[in-house]
Amino acid sequence: MPLLTLSRLERKRLSVFLTSLIIAIIAWLFFALSNRYEYKMDIRVNYINPPVHKAYHPLHDDTLALSIEGTGWQLFFSRLRISLTTINVSLKELEHKKYITLSSQVNELNRQLESGQRIIRVFPDTLFFDFSERVTKKVPVKLLYQFTFKRSFGISGPMKIVPDSIMIAGAAADLKNIKYWQTKNLVLSDISSPISTKVGFDALSSNIDIVPQEVKVEVPVDEFTEKVIDLPVSITNNKNKNIRIVPEKIKVTVLTALSNYAKVEKDSFAVSVNFNDWIKRKYTQLPVVFTKFPAYSKLVKAEPQIVDFIIQE
Repeated sequence: MPLLTLSRLERKRLSVFLTSLIIAIIAWLFFALSNRYEYKMDIRVNYINPPVHKAYHPLHDDTLALSIEGTGWQLFFSRLRISLTTINVSLKELEHKKYITLSSQVNELNRQLESGQRIIRVFPDTLFFDFSERVTKKVPVKLLYQFTFKRSFGISGPMKIVPDSIMIAGAAADLKNIKYWQTKNLVLSDISSPISTKVGFDALSSNIDIVPQEVKVEVPVDEFTEKVIDLPVSITNNKNKNIRIVPEKIKVTVLTALSNYAKVEKDSFAVSVNFNDWIKRKYTQLPVVFTKFPAYSKLVKAEPQIVDFIIQE
């Protein structure tokens, strides 16, 4: 049995009251969020306009604490952000001094914020830097890639990177251990034709400049097919023994590009057995080893993989 029984009129009045209350709360929230407030935000620094003849090291963390004035809506959505926002800070002042003051760049910083937001304070306001001699160094380019091919297709020759080396400039200490510079990850799928594209670089440090900013990548791609070749088996480490291999030839099946099909011949391979396997290890049969194999080809099978031998007196 209900604790409270309302008449039809009372239920109607209660419904009107609750509806009015909800509308009032929504209206209050709307006006409250439309007002302006001061709130704090952590923001990541990205340096631009570095000094031309100086290599610099920041003597502080790469994040700043900003006091920002904005609407309640902007405050609300700033709390929903998962990652730090990035703001560009100019280093032009470092041409003639060892620090920069962010208060002198407030106008430029404010232009990067959402409309209606305004920076009130920055902590720290002064950023100090350490300087060292700026040097240049030439390093090879290393291509980072992930390729997947359509069925029966693959890389049929050496990849070409133009240029294959780049110039990097920065502090001697920063460049000392850099042996190469890696590209961004080049991800391509369902490849069935030669690749010709440009790829840029991931920045290891904002203190290091690289020239050029991208390289051209050319990758030969072709369809692959099987080829069967009979190859003679030679003997290594033969101590003046008269040895006969049984069988004297093996049948090899390889996958090779159609463009290289005619070039893959017997001279492209070298197959041997090591007689030391019998002398030192007392093998009764000798495993076949490839000492030469054509580039950009894949072994499918070799028959047989071990051979018998007869020592003739």
